Amino acid sequence: MNVSPLRIGFVPLLDMAALAVAHELGFAQAEGLALELRAAPSWSSLRDMLLWGQIDAAHILAPLPVAMALGLGGAVARVDILQNISLNGVVIAVSTVLADAMRAEGHDFAFNDPRATAADLAQVAPACLRVGVPFPFSTQAALVTRWLRETPMQYELCTVPPPRMAEALGAGEIDAYCVGEPWGSMAVETGVGSLVLPGKAIWAAAPEKVLAARHDWVEENPALTGALMRAVWRAGKWLDDPVNRQTACELLCRSEYVNAPAEILERALRGEMVISPRGELRRVPEIIRFHDGAASFPWRSQAAWFAAHLAERHGLGMASAVQAAKAICRTDLYRQNLRGAGADLPGASEKLEGALEHPLAVSSERGTMILPPDRFFDGQIFDPSAF
Repeated sequence: MNVSPLRIGFVPLLDMAALAVAHELGFAQAEGLALELRAAPSWSSLRDMLLWGQIDAAHILAPLPVAMALGLGGAVARVDILQNISLNGVVIAVSTVLADAMRAEGHDFAFNDPRATAADLAQVAPACLRVGVPFPFSTQAALVTRWLRETPMQYELCTVPPPRMAEALGAGEIDAYCVGEPWGSMAVETGVGSLVLPGKAIWAAAPEKVLAARHDWVEENPALTGALMRAVWRAGKWLDDPVNRQTACELLCRSEYVNAPAEILERALRGEMVISPRGELRRVPEIIRFHDGAASFPWRSQAAWFAAHLAERHGLGMASAVQAAKAICRTDLYRQNLRGAGADLPGASEKLEGALEHPLAVSSERGTMILPPDRFFDGQIFDPSAF
């Protein structure tokens, strides 16, 4: 069987799992692809690899193509969002000094209350809290900004590559951080901090990583684009089956992928989070999703929410930013390429974001689709049609 080589970039995180699985377990080969997976040390280097054609597609932060569409960060080409790779999978950690101070003030480390956690952190925070995020245009930066905006705290977002987060916290370079697993849990494993919140508590269905490619490459390679999307979609479906977790973690722990202990990766997939060096355990069901509940569908409204957030932060026109973000979400290609693979497709390509407190059945091509809760902790509801 002839196979077509594709160069795919990633940053070592649990949520790159679908790419490793697609490559290692034959989903890519079944589509006639030979994936060459290339690790990048940081999101800025991965972005540049994609923009300059050193890779064909990438596992990338959900807001990053949106920022490029808005002209932020020196973008030189349009990058399209083909599908979501993962939702959530993010945690917030604080230093041991801050964790001890919060505990002394009565914080219960319940791991589920953003408002109480922010208020208790504000009581013990330094004059300017230094919060590590993996990139300025990241879901983590958006979540932290949303979480802390109603507190009296002064804070500064500091860019730190994900694998370095715990090291930076231990060295006193930052006071807290928000990052994807397993690098949040490494603060606990190395004894330099405690976990205070899952990102899911701030936004219940936050897009974390997307599969993205340059628009010109997508237009020039429709067959390869479709094959890649199907391979990643099938790998994501496989990942959301609990019986496959151990196998997935045995792959991901290898040095060429995440290079972290399989036990920590598996705990994160199960949502069984050890939140402090004391061994306190908190259960977070579906802390990360790859497939279930239309997780992989690239909702235009999710990109629009990020665009509105970035427009507010950078003084851009809100309406034009939202429209630019919607344009790069290739729901047309998702429907075209995944319908035949068995994907259920929603009747609409955008929705109210933050409106669901409970699972909801919505119309789909196959009858009924169950969308999971997507609530924001502060009750915000974002209407993408308002712009």
